[in-house]
Amino acid sequence: MIEKKKIVLAEDNSVLSLLLKFRLEKDGYELLMAKNGMEAIELIEAENPDLILTDVMMDYVSGLEVISHVRNKLKSKIPILVFSSSGQEEMVLNAFNLGANDFMSKPLSPNELSIRVRRMFL
Repeated sequence: MIEKKKIVLAEDNSVLSLLLKFRLEKDGYELLMAKNGMEAIELIEAENPDLILTDVMMDYVSGLEVISHVRNKLKSKIPILVFSSSGQEEMVLNAFNLGANDFMSKPLSPNELSIRVRRMFL
């Protein structure tokens, strides 16, 4: 049996996170949920996921800080897909400069996310 790919999803909007969890689990991924950046970092360090999905704006620790931690402290090349509300170009550029692999603006399309996640594993 093929082991499921593990994805850490850091999103503080519980409705959106449940929708994305449902969609990605339907695609066969194992989802590890974080309500903020601090929980995301703890999950990433404990579980060594195959992919990180993170919102930029979260309480305690932002998505940008999550990217920085993964790239600079953990020295990890885990693919990171960032999402944020539109109209935050500077934050998107910062995310890419810190090492994000892809970006999606909110509101998210679960089907588009599914395709982008699949492409991360090709």
